Amino acid sequence: MASGTDEEQLEQIKEWWQRNGMPLLAGAGLALVLVFGWQFWQKHQVDQAYAASAIYQQLLTAALSDAEPDMAEVSRLGQRLKKDFSGTHYAQYGSLFVAKVAVESGRLDEAAAELQSVLDKPADKVLEELARQRLARVLSAQEKTDAALTLLDGEAPKAFVASREELRGDLLVKLERLDEAHAAYAKAKESLSQDAAVGGLQLKLDDLARGEA
Repeated sequence: MASGTDEEQLEQIKEWWQRNGMPLLAGAGLALVLVFGWQFWQKHQVDQAYAASAIYQQLLTAALSDAEPDMAEVSRLGQRLKKDFSGTHYAQYGSLFVAKVAVESGRLDEAAAELQSVLDKPADKVLEELARQRLARVLSAQEKTDAALTLLDGEAPKAFVASREELRGDLLVKLERLDEAHAAYAKAKESLSQDAAVGGLQLKLDDLARGEA
């Protein structure tokens, strides 16, 4: 009697395995693929970050050298970051430094192109605003002040309201739109603490006030 029961149980086990064994093996295999795939992806991301960081550090060394910056080397490293690590923070901060050195070398077209590439697809809001304000300054230096002013339309992120409005005021002064410049400087001052507002911004407001007197 016990032997018959054992045979029935064995048969049930065989039937269960036929129904569920392959799906279980497939599921286990898929789980292993996902686990090892995730680990490989994480390692790849870490390796990429280290590689991008190393190139970025080389770019900073070339751009911030005590001697005159090596524009060719800065450009080469910036292009490498954009090619190999496109859209990353390292590549876009690299573009900001390439633009900085280009401005210092009087290569305003190159600086504008670098900043526009960041502005087209910014990695985050901070990079977007940094590129926006720096590009506005470059455009103004190219005597494209109206275009620079248009670039500053709309509201800035809260942390950048003061710097954007002060820059807007500078551009408006250049265009001799003094009432609008005063309003922009006042808005910049309102967004700062009382201590922070005392300084160059207050001097600009005072200069406009004297000019109106």
